[in-house]
Amino acid sequence: MNGGQALVATLLSHGVEAAFCLPGESYLEVIEALRLAKDRLRLINTRHESGASFAAAAYGRITGRPGIAFVTRGPGATNASIGVHTATQDSVPMVLFIGQVPTTELGREAFQEIDYARMFGGLAKAVFEPRKPTEVAAMTAQALTIACAGRPGPVIVSLPEDVTENDAGDVAIPRPSPRQIVEPDAARLNQVADLIRNARAPLIIAGEQIGFEGAQAALIAFAEKTGAGVVAAFRRQGVMPSDHAAYLGHIGLALTPYQKEMMKEVDLIIALGSRFDGATSIDFSLVESHQTLIQIFPDAKVLGRTRAAVPVLGDVAPTLAGLSARLSEPPPNQRQEWRARWRDKAVAFMRPEGQDALGRVDQIAVMKTLGARLPHDATITNDAGNFSTWLHRYMPFRQPSSQAAPCCGAMGYAVAGAIGAQIARPGKTVLAMVGDGGFLMTGQELITAVEHDLPIKILLCDNAAYGTIVMHQQRRFGPGHNHAVAMKSPDFAAAARAWGAAAYTVDDTAGFAPALDAALAHKGPALIHLKTDLRDLAASGLKLSA
Repeated sequence: MNGGQALVATLLSHGVEAAFCLPGESYLEVIEALRLAKDRLRLINTRHESGASFAAAAYGRITGRPGIAFVTRGPGATNASIGVHTATQDSVPMVLFIGQVPTTELGREAFQEIDYARMFGGLAKAVFEPRKPTEVAAMTAQALTIACAGRPGPVIVSLPEDVTENDAGDVAIPRPSPRQIVEPDAARLNQVADLIRNARAPLIIAGEQIGFEGAQAALIAFAEKTGAGVVAAFRRQGVMPSDHAAYLGHIGLALTPYQKEMMKEVDLIIALGSRFDGATSIDFSLVESHQTLIQIFPDAKVLGRTRAAVPVLGDVAPTLAGLSARLSEPPPNQRQEWRARWRDKAVAFMRPEGQDALGRVDQIAVMKTLGARLPHDATITNDAGNFSTWLHRYMPFRQPSSQAAPCCGAMGYAVAGAIGAQIARPGKTVLAMVGDGGFLMTGQELITAVEHDLPIKILLCDNAAYGTIVMHQQRRFGPGHNHAVAMKSPDFAAAARAWGAAAYTVDDTAGFAPALDAALAHKGPALIHLKTDLRDLAASGLKLSA
């Protein structure tokens, strides 16, 4: 058994069923071992390394198991780094295997050599580089374990070419070990329970650990038991069904008008399984002097950065169980009335009604149609861009795998992410919602979906510009200061058909429903080219001034 075979044997022993790659000569022995194991481990070859890493990140987010990607050395690693950053800020388990120069050439700036410990040291949870074939299996197992431990995240394994080629002997293949549960401190739970009992208006901000731990049901039960309101952290829709009585919306890059008023009354904020990132915390300005912040998270470094008044080191599930055992009395009527009042305002804000579009496509109506026609168990992957504001505001999110989107705002995620989500959820509807800018970065991964018979659907919102930057230019400099933002869009539907997908062009609201029905009925990949109007800048009602 050589080093490459030991690696694949370790993946199989840990139950890995799928991986994403762009092949390279630096890890040929690994690819050959994957070929021999193709009946047990499905390998998806993408068209760009960012596609492989994005797909792996989405797979990890949906499944809670490490998404696996393989790329070649040097340029392959730098191309894949965007997915590593996404997995880090999303708190998603992932292992990126990177080809490396032979051990005899390390440190000599050999062809395509990069020191991956330096490159990824501050970004990934750990970086491994075995120097002997006998070390490959153990380091692979360590990488898979670390990716899921505590706060999940990406791990890098650098593979020197000779290490994968040479004999590993009769090396033992490690078996998987269960993730160690992070149990909260009992005294700290008593303190949190007292704060909840005495709170007038407690608000839970539900984050990434809810999905990773599969704790949606526990969150719902806790909200019902305590009468607390719940908002989803940035791009974490699905932590609770959006039609639940406790659900008070989603925190975006800015608070909505009703949320600004609501926050004046909130006296206790519980960041539950959320690292309380810059977007969710509104650039770290959300908590005010009249509010107490409790943060529950399984990573001491994150708790140290947030500096919550009451940090709780622990996983979500055991923490909720411990708190529920300490909170036996029903919530006060005043608290339930408070939540019901703001639930009404949240529902009114999320209701897709009205025709405010300046262009021929009303994106509110598009979201209403999408919400009515998509299966309730569908997954939406979305890119960065102002088009996503309509999705965040109006789309109903009904189940835990409703959404996968990059919290770091990476463009190019949606299409590649849809591939990872489709592998994670075979037989389910997966829709990528992407702008013209993001599609032109990684949209060629639609070819990957065609090749591997992955029936993803793509809703491509095309306003022929980098719309988010247009919005920022207008806000900072005023009307007429747009520069370097216009894009000449191709015929995206024609390109999709040339790649082997079904495709439909929609340039008015009435054309969207029949196009969506046709795309959903099509057995393979399908794309809808939705021509939107740049004047309709955001779901907030912001318009482009002349």
